[in-house]
Amino acid sequence: MTYLADSKRYERIPYRRVGRSGLVLPALSLGLWHNFGDATPFDTQRALLRTAFDLGINHFDLANNYGPPYGSAEINCGRLLREDFRAYRDELILSTKAGWDMWPGPYGQGGSSRKYLISSLDQSLRRLGVDYVDIFYSHRFDADTPLEETASALADIVRQGKALYVGISSYSAGKTREIAALLREHRVPLLIHQPAYNLFNRWIEKNLLDATEAEGAGVIAFTPLAQGLLTDKYLNGVPADARVNRPGGASLRPEHLAEANIERARALAGIARRRGQSLAQLALAWTLRDARVTSALIGASRPEQIVENVAALDNLAFSAKELAEIDRHAVEGGINLWEKPSTDWQE
Repeated sequence: MTYLADSKRYERIPYRRVGRSGLVLPALSLGLWHNFGDATPFDTQRALLRTAFDLGINHFDLANNYGPPYGSAEINCGRLLREDFRAYRDELILSTKAGWDMWPGPYGQGGSSRKYLISSLDQSLRRLGVDYVDIFYSHRFDADTPLEETASALADIVRQGKALYVGISSYSAGKTREIAALLREHRVPLLIHQPAYNLFNRWIEKNLLDATEAEGAGVIAFTPLAQGLLTDKYLNGVPADARVNRPGGASLRPEHLAEANIERARALAGIARRRGQSLAQLALAWTLRDARVTSALIGASRPEQIVENVAALDNLAFSAKELAEIDRHAVEGGINLWEKPSTDWQE
C-alpha cells in the first residue's frame, strides 16, 4: 500500500536552528545505527521510519558502516526512500558519515583522508540511491591525516554537490575550532558537531559547547539514552532481548551495566516519575535543556519507543532544584567509547 504521511506531522515536534545556519532540525532525530541492518525484519524498519516521519522527525542519520553487516543500513534505508519516501525527499534531512573501518585494505580502515572520505561518500550515495545527502560528517578526528586535507575534502564534497552541509563527530573542542577555521578558508561553514552526550557522559560541557557556539555550529547529541542504560530496560536486570545480547550490540558492554550505573539510573528514574516522565523521557529532556544542543539522536527497535521518546518534548522545563538533584546522580559512568578521538588520540 502506498505510504501517505500524516498531514499533521509538523504540528507535533519543535524544530531548532542549527547554529547560525539557515537549517533547522527536529528536536529529536532518528539514528539508524542499530535496528536497520539485515538482522532486523524489513517490515520493522519500515514501521520505524514511518512512525518517526508521521510524528515530525524528518531527519534520518546514518553512517557508511551501520548495520550489521556494514553498509546494510544505507541499503535498507535506500529501499525505503524509493518505496515510501520518494515524494518526501525535499522534506527529509539525510545524513551519513565516514571515519571508522569499512572495507579491506589501507584505504578502507577509517580515518579522515581525502581518499577515504570521498570514496566512502560515493559508496553511500549509491547504497542510498540519492544524488546528494544533506549533511556529511567526518565521523572521527584522524591524527594521522593533516586537518587541512580533511577540511579540503569536506569543502570539495560541498562544491561537487554531493552534500549540502558538512559536519564533524567526536572532535575535541580544539580540533573543532581548527577545522572550522580551515573550512572558512574554503568558504564552507562547519554546520554541526555530533558528540556522544548523556547523563552519564557529560564531556561536552567542559569546553566543546563553548567552541561550537563560538564557531556558529550546532550540536546533535548521539547516545542520549546511553545505548538503553537510561531507560527502564536495565533497572531490574538484563533482559534476554537486550542489545548486549543481539548481533551488532557489542558497543554496549557488560561493564557499562555496572551496579553503580544501575543504581544511579534507578535514582534518576525516581526523579522522572515525579515529573510524570519515564527515565528515557527525562534523559532526552535533560539533553535538550541547553539551547546550544540542536537535536538529540534517538534509536528504536519498536515504533512505540519513538512515540514515548517524542512525548519527552511535552515537558522540557527543569527547576533549579530538579537540576541540582539530577547532578548528584548524573556523573561519569565509564561509558564513552569515543573518548580517544575526542581527545586527539593518536595510535
